[in-house]
Amino acid sequence: MFEGQPKGLFALALANTGERFGYYTMLAVFALFLRANYGLSPAMAGTIYSAFLMLVYFFPLIGGMMADKFGFGRMVTTGIIIMFAGYVLLSIPLGGDSLALTVMLAALLLIGFGTGLFKGNLQVMVGDLYNDPQYKDKRDSGFSIFYMAINIGALFAPTAAIKIKEYAEQSLGYSSNDAYHFSFAVACASLILSIAIYYLFRSTFRHTEGGTKKAAVDSGSTAVEELSKEETKQRIVALCLVFAVVIFFWMAFHQNGLSLTYFADEFTAQSAEGLQAMCFDVWNLVAIIFIVYALFSLFQSKTGKGKAISAVVICMAVAFLCLQYDADGTVTVSAPIFQQFNPFYVVALTPVSMAIFGSLAAKGKEPSAPRKIAYGMIVAAVAYALMAVGSFGLPMPQTEPGPDGNPVAVHVADVTPNLLIMVYLVLTFGELLLSPMGISFVSKVAPPKYKGMMMGGWFVATAIGNQLVVVGGLLWGAVPLWVCWSVFLGVCLVAAVFMFAMMKRLEKVC
Repeated sequence: MFEGQPKGLFALALANTGERFGYYTMLAVFALFLRANYGLSPAMAGTIYSAFLMLVYFFPLIGGMMADKFGFGRMVTTGIIIMFAGYVLLSIPLGGDSLALTVMLAALLLIGFGTGLFKGNLQVMVGDLYNDPQYKDKRDSGFSIFYMAINIGALFAPTAAIKIKEYAEQSLGYSSNDAYHFSFAVACASLILSIAIYYLFRSTFRHTEGGTKKAAVDSGSTAVEELSKEETKQRIVALCLVFAVVIFFWMAFHQNGLSLTYFADEFTAQSAEGLQAMCFDVWNLVAIIFIVYALFSLFQSKTGKGKAISAVVICMAVAFLCLQYDADGTVTVSAPIFQQFNPFYVVALTPVSMAIFGSLAAKGKEPSAPRKIAYGMIVAAVAYALMAVGSFGLPMPQTEPGPDGNPVAVHVADVTPNLLIMVYLVLTFGELLLSPMGISFVSKVAPPKYKGMMMGGWFVATAIGNQLVVVGGLLWGAVPLWVCWSVFLGVCLVAAVFMFAMMKRLEKVC
């Protein structure tokens, strides 16, 4: 799985892991913070939440255009500095008045712009590692590894957000609302770690940074592909068609931080016991990840020593899980914790996905990237079909006046946590088919002169999808829950049909 990859991949992936850990720690509690701290309605909180996500994924277009002129590495460094300033502002507890709201919005603008300079350009640099002929066939697997690294950071984020908030409340005596800011402060520390990793291992990817004559000379060993105007046009059109489809995936997928979190908060059981309780301890999930990877190593290792080490890791992980099990133990289930399941599934299932597609590739039967994206849309539709069925008969969301007179959400049902756990599993299957493959497709198909801009285009499509996340907030409490989920089911199916209708045109440029 990791063999034959360029060294720069691991350095860039780790740098991204630190930044994503901070981002997802903040995002895990952000929607709930907006409602609790400012007394916002679900719709208004959803509007701010989706607008922020839109900024995070729109600014990479500007960042890509700037990088095409000034260099990818320079924009990555600048982006980290700007993000850091934004997270510092967000970490300051200023209360819930209009001044605090204004500072919070300014912080979101800085974080969004900084992410725009950092995120897309880092991924372009990853793609450029595979311009070297010796790594040409490793592009898709490389992006799968890169995507997995992102989710390692995201895996620990919900637990970190909850534990730090609880520490601020219980040990430091901060109010519930002010304690949220300690979760946001985690991002500051994680960015320091990211930039340290970036510069410590810069020598492994310096040739992809661009922006200098030396970089141009260093990368000159790989000939730049010359395209005709017609072929350039065909590629850009194909990419735009893909961008149009992924809008609706992200619209549905990123409900995990909005309407699906509302569902976890107001309709899902707030405690679990036995085996189910073990799912909510991140270290148990880490043990399962070790078992998955050790099993792959056990069967793929070419030496007896390697197999023995793998067997020991498996035995230790299983022993850890056995010690963790408590048949009578009960744990409190907090709504943000459900967001750990998506990154857990990504990390655990990435080697499975790579093995399946590797086997199909060996037989000449691996689906093209556009076909994988279409399949991903269908899988996302299945996830919301599960939510619709599981929500039949549930009451409408309710609120009541809080101590300060602002409306507070009421917990009205105790749906089994297994519903959301299963839905996140299905959504992750769709994500693995669509997101890393889509990024790989863009890096492969984008005309050389427009790589930064086209990667930015991918993020603009994601931005539009994230802006449409607000639909979940607008529907929350306005229609029965099953109708809310059916909307996302419908848009995913329509997008899949469109994708299959355009398949010949898309596969022509692969």
